[in-house]
Amino acid sequence: MNADILTLKNISKEYGTLKALDSVSFSVAEGEWLAIMGPSGSGKTTMMNIIGCMDKPSSGEVFLDGDDISKENGKNLTAIRRDKIGLIFQQFHLVPYLTALENVMVAQYYHSMVDEKEAMQALDRVGLAPRAKHLPAQLSGGEQQRVCIARALINYPRLILADEPTGNLDEANEKIVIDIFKELHNEGSTIVVVTHDPEVAEDAGRTVVLEHGRIAKIVQNKENHNE
Repeated sequence: MNADILTLKNISKEYGTLKALDSVSFSVAEGEWLAIMGPSGSGKTTMMNIIGCMDKPSSGEVFLDGDDISKENGKNLTAIRRDKIGLIFQQFHLVPYLTALENVMVAQYYHSMVDEKEAMQALDRVGLAPRAKHLPAQLSGGEQQRVCIARALINYPRLILADEPTGNLDEANEKIVIDIFKELHNEGSTIVVVTHDPEVAEDAGRTVVLEHGRIAKIVQNKENHNE
């Protein structure tokens, strides 16, 4: 059994009198594909922000790759996110005046050094090498999401964290994106997907279901997702 790459221990997050998360605990093993589901207001977004080093819990501990990140300051969290997490957003967040290739290279720039050949290989991996010189506005929603995936992968993250990655996609592009995730998982990537779509969650090995900021249940979807 692989060691845990992510562990949450009694995580709570409060905004004034609102308790967005209430004593949540679970772990993600290296190489696992985990889905996080729940209705609006269940705490999914808060959970994603904490795992993605974009926010800190009010109490509890978060261990990522063996380090407690729950007490780190904003500057350190930014560095951890840059070095260890590949983020994929529902809204894409591509720079509109940069080409697909340049959007991937921006991630390289903030991490270490720019390598155009490597960035092109990342685009080729998601089937977008022929569209490398196109601006986001010249790409379909599915193509933009694949640029986001290439950008997330370019720095070889320890954890891929995706927020509603198929939320803005039609059925055909949803399948393309999920097939990319399946390939990444079969290669050993650790993936956490926040989704409202049961069909997306079913492809994960386990699903954590949140309700009112607490874990309602954890569902074992498949005994061995690699098979």
